[in-house]
Amino acid sequence: MPSHSASRNVSLAGLANLGSWAVKTAPRFWTEYSRQRHCNVIPAPFTPSPRDWPDRGLHAAWIGHSTVLLKLDGVTVLTDPVFSTRVGIGLGPVTLGLKRIVGPALDLRALPPIDVILLSHAHMDHFDLRSLRRFGSRRTTVITASRTADLLHRRRYAGVRELGWNQRTNIGPLEVRAFQVAHWGARMHSDTYRGFNGYTIEAGSHRVLFGGDTALTHTFRSLRTSRPFDLAIMPVGAYNPWIGAHCTPEQAWRMAEDAGFEHFLPVHHQTFRLSREPYTEPIERVYQSAGRHPDRVAIGAIGQDFHL
Repeated sequence: MPSHSASRNVSLAGLANLGSWAVKTAPRFWTEYSRQRHCNVIPAPFTPSPRDWPDRGLHAAWIGHSTVLLKLDGVTVLTDPVFSTRVGIGLGPVTLGLKRIVGPALDLRALPPIDVILLSHAHMDHFDLRSLRRFGSRRTTVITASRTADLLHRRRYAGVRELGWNQRTNIGPLEVRAFQVAHWGARMHSDTYRGFNGYTIEAGSHRVLFGGDTALTHTFRSLRTSRPFDLAIMPVGAYNPWIGAHCTPEQAWRMAEDAGFEHFLPVHHQTFRLSREPYTEPIERVYQSAGRHPDRVAIGAIGQDFHL
């Protein structure tokens, strides 16, 4: 895991993650913020139709960044929901933070009712309070990392459950287990006590791996069983120069292989300008990692969906 001092070496990616401290100490933020004010958000290239998905099987759609809509035998799960145009510090109606390059593949109103929201950690590009406030429902249970529930309005939901590493919980037919990744959980400069998770999701014969946000780590090896994951949702962007906190596409593929997987869903790219690598480089390197098996890449563009 990178040290906290390493996490302070931030640019625009850190601005989304460390809030006010980065705003005060990174003049480049204001240059980028001003430039982005005049940039239009591009519509997502594809639009899924989750309300048409059957209740049997495993279905997934990439909404953008680390937001994936899943349906496992009729149970809907949404990972790290971010639907806002900007992510960052909310000052009344204004958000000081990064602006999307590409809009979400679905408007919130087009989503089916959500049974489970899965939050990997409290960084602002994963734990967007503006989006989460719009999911208030007595049907929805939120699963989040340790010592992050205080950021949520608990009464909005059917329940809020914090999980530490190796802890698990059941919601209907789903079993969700948290595991250790190589990242950090601070939302602001001082709350370094907050947890950060990857998750495994199992329902019947289906298994899904959600890597959250992570640098290269060997912890994925402990997830391997005789049954591979049907779908590995792995972060593949924001590695240049933040290799201490974010994995490369090749490393993401390797960690998924350590856990054992059939299909790979790359996230954490194409949505926000978090780092220096060219826009299409992460997905190109994912397909290079797949080699002679490009069909193992379940989704390559925002809005595409996958069915098993």
